[in-house]
Amino acid sequence: MAAAGDCWRHGGSGVGWARRFGLQLSVEQLKKLAELRFEGPTVHGWDDARWTLARVAEVIERRFGVSYTLRGVSYLLHRVGYSQQVPTRRAVERDREAIAG
Repeated sequence: MAAAGDCWRHGGSGVGWARRFGLQLSVEQLKKLAELRFEGPTVHGWDDARWTLARVAEVIERRFGVSYTLRGVSYLLHRVGYSQQVPTRRAVERDREAIAG
């Protein structure tokens, strides 16, 4: 298998290399990924309703056969308009004793 630099040296565009190593999904695949997000993680086998980068990467690999690093998933999601969602404040109902346990 040729390295990235070899594609350029031999007159290639490098696009084949990028595709082979999962550096991009097609427009249709990105649309399908957005639909899968709305199904929620429980449909894909997890016990809770939190999407993490590792979970998104696993779903991408299962569905599309493309492997992404966690950083790659983060870049991909930001590129298509998703951002990390973190609560701005803690819930009033928060139970410190349950959390410590």
